[in-house]
Amino acid sequence: MGSVEEMHGWTVKMSMQSVLAMVMVFSIIPGAVLSDIKSTQGVQTQQSAQGSTHRHHRLKRGWIWKELLVPEEDPTPRVIGQLKSDSDRGDFTIRYILSGEGAGDVFEIDEYSGEIRTLKKLDREEKAFYTLQAQAINRISNEPEEPQSEFIIKVQDINDNIPQFLNEPYVSSIPEMCPTGTTVAQVTATDADDPMFGNNAKLIYSILQGEPYFSVEPKTGIIVTSWPKMDREVREQYLVVVEVKDMLGLSSGYSSSTTVTVSLTDVNDNGPTFQHNLYTFVVRENAAVGTTVGRIMAEDGDVGINARMTYSLEDDLEESSTFIIKTDPVTQEGVILLAKPLDYETKRRFVMAAEAVNDHIDTHFLSLEEFRDRTLLKIFVEDVDEPPVFLSPVYEWKVPENAAVGTVLGCVTARDTDIVNNPIRYTIDKKSDTTKAFKIDPNNGTMTVAKALDRETTNWHNVTIEAKETAQNHLSSSVVVFIKVLDINDNVPRLARDYQPYICEGTQAGEIIQLLSAVDPDDPVEGHHFYFSMVPEKHINPNFTIRDNQDNTASIIARRSTFTRKDRTQYLLPVMVTDSGSPALSSTSTLTISVCKCQPAGHCPTGGVEALALSMGVSLQTLLGILVCLVTFTVLPVLLLMVRRHRRKQQEGLEVVVKELELPDTVSQKVLYYEEAGGGGADLKFCQPVVPLRPHSRRRERRLRKEDIRASIRMSLRESHLIGPEDEVFRQFILDRLADADQDPDVPPFDCLRTYAYEGSGSPTGSLSSLESSSFESVPEQAVNIPRPYVVRLTPWFGGEKEDTIF
Repeated sequence: MGSVEEMHGWTVKMSMQSVLAMVMVFSIIPGAVLSDIKSTQGVQTQQSAQGSTHRHHRLKRGWIWKELLVPEEDPTPRVIGQLKSDSDRGDFTIRYILSGEGAGDVFEIDEYSGEIRTLKKLDREEKAFYTLQAQAINRISNEPEEPQSEFIIKVQDINDNIPQFLNEPYVSSIPEMCPTGTTVAQVTATDADDPMFGNNAKLIYSILQGEPYFSVEPKTGIIVTSWPKMDREVREQYLVVVEVKDMLGLSSGYSSSTTVTVSLTDVNDNGPTFQHNLYTFVVRENAAVGTTVGRIMAEDGDVGINARMTYSLEDDLEESSTFIIKTDPVTQEGVILLAKPLDYETKRRFVMAAEAVNDHIDTHFLSLEEFRDRTLLKIFVEDVDEPPVFLSPVYEWKVPENAAVGTVLGCVTARDTDIVNNPIRYTIDKKSDTTKAFKIDPNNGTMTVAKALDRETTNWHNVTIEAKETAQNHLSSSVVVFIKVLDINDNVPRLARDYQPYICEGTQAGEIIQLLSAVDPDDPVEGHHFYFSMVPEKHINPNFTIRDNQDNTASIIARRSTFTRKDRTQYLLPVMVTDSGSPALSSTSTLTISVCKCQPAGHCPTGGVEALALSMGVSLQTLLGILVCLVTFTVLPVLLLMVRRHRRKQQEGLEVVVKELELPDTVSQKVLYYEEAGGGGADLKFCQPVVPLRPHSRRRERRLRKEDIRASIRMSLRESHLIGPEDEVFRQFILDRLADADQDPDVPPFDCLRTYAYEGSGSPTGSLSSLESSSFESVPEQAVNIPRPYVVRLTPWFGGEKEDTIF
């Protein structure tokens, strides 16, 4: 067998060598021909240039080739071929030159013999062939013996590569219960060896693991099922191992393996099945509607959409409407919910059937009836001590607001639904009836009026009634009673606001002076309707009349055109308003109509002030005077405070000595003199009168009048702290006193007082004396040269006890 294989390999090798030799020959011939043509052309050109008439005919020559094949992966340098010209006689006159791919690096040539040898091992998978050029040069003439020829050195393949699988890892899925021969997946491997040389790249596939469920096509690598009706519920996943070998599976070849994960997808080949034929649950009777009573589960071997199911309760069984069942989308359980309130005393047990049906049915695998299943449910109600229950969830009563105390409103009733049936006691929640307007009979629940009601104060009462058991757990419940207070006509109508009408001088008869409206706290069902009229009198009012507009408004209309402020400044007009209640109620309001000298547009600029003055019973001038007085008393204290602060600053470091001198009996006057601080008695200078005082018979009365004036000023200063020297009222008062002093002949023509609380605006040392009076001559030069006196405090201005300084 070995000899046969060797002969077969030798035959293939020889055939390949023959083919390569022919290829190289045919590749050399065109080069030689072209070289001959070029040489001929060159010689002809040279001869023509030299002018020679001799022609040299070049003889045909040829290359001698040996085999040019080299096996890959051979590390030993070896001769792979020989280049030899037919003109080579063995005398080493011809030099061979090799150039091209790999020349000098991979291949070298013996320049004497033309033998080509390898320099290192080659890899066909990196480079399958090399293209080189060879030349034969005459060593003596250095002329080419042969034209340059191109040839190919081919790297011969050996089986040195392992086949590799592509696109790993392999994952596939097939439906369960699929028929035999169903395609699962295709695995593909490649081999880097030469597929055209021998069997190095011929691959064969086989199954190492996965039989008998799967098989593989040896040449294509397609994996198919080989086992019928594989069930996902039994086994859901398989691991298939596939091996690939080159050299058509011979033992001398290489191999590799890969894994294919095969999953079975679900089909609806299973129906729902209850594990029990009977499910029992217990629920308390006070459970709220929507409470979960229990859960049931029908098992289904399928998954996903094939396992979805819907639960239902059979309607043909008793009282199934008390409960409902829903499907939990996550767990696929049937959730039983309470749909109606329970009462242990009425019904204590419920029996019903539950059914589960698949949502998606596939009759290829099961019949229609196999996709559903049924079971029985029993639900027992557990007794609970419950609070009293009112017969009505809410109560609503009506009562007129004039209902007498003790009037019965209604009765609330509650009962104990338990078997014990405990007695019940009723009470009113104090928070809902803070006014204690109602009371209830604790035994029978009768509610009555306990206090007079007023709809205008509260028109609705929301009272909470509590019913409590008198025994056992003392459970209680409550209910709300809505009490509506009905309206009666118990409030008189009145004008909507405090009207202050006015009439302009020159108003024509028939003009509307004021539009009136009314309000009434009552709320009649048919709505308000007010009637306006004059107060019935024996004589008709000649000035005004009232016109009812029949829309709950009325107009005051002038009856004449001769209204002037000279004749009369205001008129009183009584107006009576009557409602439409039963019995009808009325009220009378007196309006004060003022006469005003209006602007051309009809606006009364002082209407508001005049109305205020008239309402106080005084004239406008009197009211303004009162306001001025109030302002004066407010400003005077401020003035006083500023004067005192100013004087204190001026008196710092100074000493003022005020002495009172006795004058002759004929002069009833007091003279003040000033002493500078630290001056001593020798420096005293007296203010001598320039002109003798003239006695006057009316002087005593004058003095008394000024004392009264000073007293009034002190009183004003004590009552006000807001008046300062810059106040206009105070300035005017000082100017008036100055004028009186200047024009009074009874005042002596001298005065040493130069500074007062307010010195005036004309001079820093202004005076209130008569020195500047027109009835006297100017002060002598002696008096003018007297140094400026220091400030003296006027006690009357600050409320002192001494009041002998005369203005």
